[in-house]
Amino acid sequence: MIIAVNTRLLLPGKIEGIGRFAKETLRIITREHPEHQFIFIFDRKYPEEFIFSDNITPVVSFPPARHPLLWYLFFEWGIPRVLEKYKADLFLSPDGWLSLRSPVKSLPVIHDLNFFAFPEFIPYPVRKYYHYFFPRFIGKAGRIATVSSYTKSDIVQRFNYPGNQVDVVYNGASSAFLPIDEQEKQRVRDTYTSGCPYFLFVGLIHPRKNLANLIRAYDRFRQHEPSNIKLLVVGERKWWTDDMDQAYNSCEFKDDIIFAGRKNDDELGPITASALGMVYVSHFEGFGIPVLESMHCDVPVICSSTTSLPEVGGDAVIYADPSGVDSIASAMIRLYKEPGLSHSLIAKARLQREKFSWEKTAGLLWESVEKCLKS
Repeated sequence: MIIAVNTRLLLPGKIEGIGRFAKETLRIITREHPEHQFIFIFDRKYPEEFIFSDNITPVVSFPPARHPLLWYLFFEWGIPRVLEKYKADLFLSPDGWLSLRSPVKSLPVIHDLNFFAFPEFIPYPVRKYYHYFFPRFIGKAGRIATVSSYTKSDIVQRFNYPGNQVDVVYNGASSAFLPIDEQEKQRVRDTYTSGCPYFLFVGLIHPRKNLANLIRAYDRFRQHEPSNIKLLVVGERKWWTDDMDQAYNSCEFKDDIIFAGRKNDDELGPITASALGMVYVSHFEGFGIPVLESMHCDVPVICSSTTSLPEVGGDAVIYADPSGVDSIASAMIRLYKEPGLSHSLIAKARLQREKFSWEKTAGLLWESVEKCLKS
């Protein structure tokens, strides 16, 4: 078979959640299936690190897909030409975007529908593009893969798509996320938080991630529990809203909030493993990889009780209401004051995390590929 793959999010030094899914699953699938040919379609110059095996042919299709007009040109003109040239049997799109002009069978991986749930968080041109094209992508799909039962249900209900044609493939965690010893933890704290313990948030700084309420909750935690505990925020600062600005500037302990910027996995693994706890109280998630990564680091987790996060956390996390500042603050107080609770959560997480791995993800995604080809 010839399987063409949308690899536009394999960007060196800029691998985000969906890009990570693509990297990890494609690395495994291409090596485990040398009998098939894979056409990796990039939208700009690609690094050799993403050419995982000899059965991959990398192709650059123009233009670089950086805003709605260029997205349209890339997917509706560039992609069809590549699919026709290489006689592709299937188009696999790990970011969910398809080409409506191509007759080739298509399998999108749809990670979430946050742009329908929270359209106000999306810039107007981008929102219009998503709202016009994604229903059409779903209608075009020969089959759909998604990373949680929550998102599967969302797709089925929102678009009346047949549930038996949607496969849940979940996510995994990078091998960079492991427990570390106390000496290494102290080195990380010395580097980022002047040697102090810290609660950690990891993710794109975006309204959906609920950083404003996390900052407010941290302030209440510090008011209730005098301590030297910091809040370390790791992620690219793409959006900074008035609500975030108000929360930060009115925070009594804002000098103890450290913005560390974006980090790669080799840096992020030790940062996660050194945290007192991960606080991930997003309003909406299709999966929630930082929750799983923290479990692999033996770090207890506070996360939202909404959307897909209970699927990932199981009984191994503390749940909080993302809209309730007191709920988040109370969870932070519990984690700080009850060491027995931390030990219990870590023990449960060691069992819960075994349900997820990139090897399992790749296997399930390949099963979805085979089902799509047979349909």
